[in-house]
Amino acid sequence: MTKFIDLNSDLGESFGQWKMGNDEAILNVVSSANIACGFHAGSPEGILKTLKAAKANNVTVGAHVGYPDLVGFGRRNMDIATDELSADVIYQIGALKGLAKSIGANVRYVKPHGALYNTIAYDKRQAMAVINAICLIDPSLILVALAGSPLIGWAKESGLCVVAEAFADRAYCADGTLVSRKEAGAVLHDPDLVAERMLQLVNDGGVISVEGQFVDINAESICVHGDSAGALAMAQKVREKLHQNGIIITPFAKTVAA
Repeated sequence: MTKFIDLNSDLGESFGQWKMGNDEAILNVVSSANIACGFHAGSPEGILKTLKAAKANNVTVGAHVGYPDLVGFGRRNMDIATDELSADVIYQIGALKGLAKSIGANVRYVKPHGALYNTIAYDKRQAMAVINAICLIDPSLILVALAGSPLIGWAKESGLCVVAEAFADRAYCADGTLVSRKEAGAVLHDPDLVAERMLQLVNDGGVISVEGQFVDINAESICVHGDSAGALAMAQKVREKLHQNGIIITPFAKTVAA
């Protein structure tokens, strides 16, 4: 039986003269692009450039929404009021939709970024603020959520289509949560190790945790962070390893829609 998986990466995060990642090269490897919307990173011109490159490479586009935290790159926890957070998310999705429309591209999904992603995985108040925002602006958008998190159930109960995600370049705890970036070894950098882990994820439904235990991870998409050291090499190795083992890389937006 043929297996399918999506590869995604966080892109469009450069800001003016400050460059982040290698969007054009990564877009030759991934099938979905989580594009920054200006709150944690990304300038309008840079975002539009990434959208154009994604369209040229037939890569599916999603809104990478985050906290209003340019200085902290969206990785600092923020206790934002419910209405304010919903408005922030609507604003970001709307901005990306407008830029995409200008070049004939479509935004198909939403993937929260950084601290917002981790917070709403378990914090129901903030999660519902994000879910309600998506329902208000475009309920057809797919929500990308941490595999195994309560967020998946909350979003489905609200009528959203949800895709569970795993991380190629992050270490996992035995309970299925990501190892904190404050801890040594939280971010993986060895392309061969990362590729083997992702092959195990697709074939066996999980990976080995930092405690040495196998942890179940039911995921339909794999993320390789665009800002990680060696991100391009890791993405290329993951794609190569999966392809060699008969696994087809395809946007989850296509398989979910089907």
